[in-house]
Amino acid sequence: MTATTKLNGIAAVNAAIARAMAQDPKVIVLGEDVADREGGGVVGTTRGLSTRFGDERVKSTPISEQAIIGAAIGAAIGGYKPVAEIMLMNFTTVAMDMIFNHAAKLRFMSGGQTSVPLTIHTLTGAGVSTAGQHADHLEAWFAHAAGIKVVAPSTPSDYFGLMLSCIDDPDPCLMIMSAMTLRTFEEVPNDLAPIPLGKARIVEEGGDVTIVAYSAMVLTARKATEALKAEGVSVELIDLRTVAPWDRETVLASVRKTGRAVIVHEALRNHGVGAEIAATIQEELFGALKAPIRRLGAPYSPVPFSKPLEAAYLVQPDDIVAAVRSVLG
Repeated sequence: MTATTKLNGIAAVNAAIARAMAQDPKVIVLGEDVADREGGGVVGTTRGLSTRFGDERVKSTPISEQAIIGAAIGAAIGGYKPVAEIMLMNFTTVAMDMIFNHAAKLRFMSGGQTSVPLTIHTLTGAGVSTAGQHADHLEAWFAHAAGIKVVAPSTPSDYFGLMLSCIDDPDPCLMIMSAMTLRTFEEVPNDLAPIPLGKARIVEEGGDVTIVAYSAMVLTARKATEALKAEGVSVELIDLRTVAPWDRETVLASVRKTGRAVIVHEALRNHGVGAEIAATIQEELFGALKAPIRRLGAPYSPVPFSKPLEAAYLVQPDDIVAAVRSVLG
């Protein structure tokens, strides 16, 4: 029987970084307050690492996202595998020039001679009253930049396995840690292998409708799926896990089977990842669709601080149930 450890998302990220650091001395950690004397990261994802691996490999930085990403890109070019923590996803905007114009493009601009094996992990997500400058899901921005891989886990096992893959990848990777996914515990196999980037997970198999989600919206969709089961609706729920590249084959195979698709994400519905997925489904499966594709996401607004407004901003299980009912006619 495989030995397991009960981990939440925070502990899973920590364990994955620790395993990578133990296996490869070139893995280093940079970020605000990441060392133990400053607390081990904004939510504890790096707690214990500086004590175990030393201050030379786990460096707390000044409060400067440009300094963190600039140093990490330089280290990556120099042969290291830096893991850079940006406290909150909104703060990646401060270093966007470095991420887009340098990290993402150096392999292309150098004719394949220079790789940037950089992993950025960052916290975001509505639902905990952190308001408009601390809770945006900006994955569509990064997915629109050729050269970056974007992952958005929903379970501790996926946090662990995807972090291992990100660290080992020769190109820059962004891991989005959504606040609502980090506190759920799961028994994670101690020998869990890296989870391939770009491969979705079928959470539930069904034949009536396909729901595509990722990050915290997988948890919301699971609640909706349970309600729909009680109505006799057979849902196939897909957790993308990786937003860029996304698993076209799994999604198209599912929608080809069910003929109906509902796509859900926490980010703004306008110009979101769901639009790209919906367009691809329409282009590839137009004749097989039994109903129009539905997209659910946040309204065109910053994230509210007020708890009632924040609840209205987020897609709720009832919203998904209503969308499924509409495609079922």
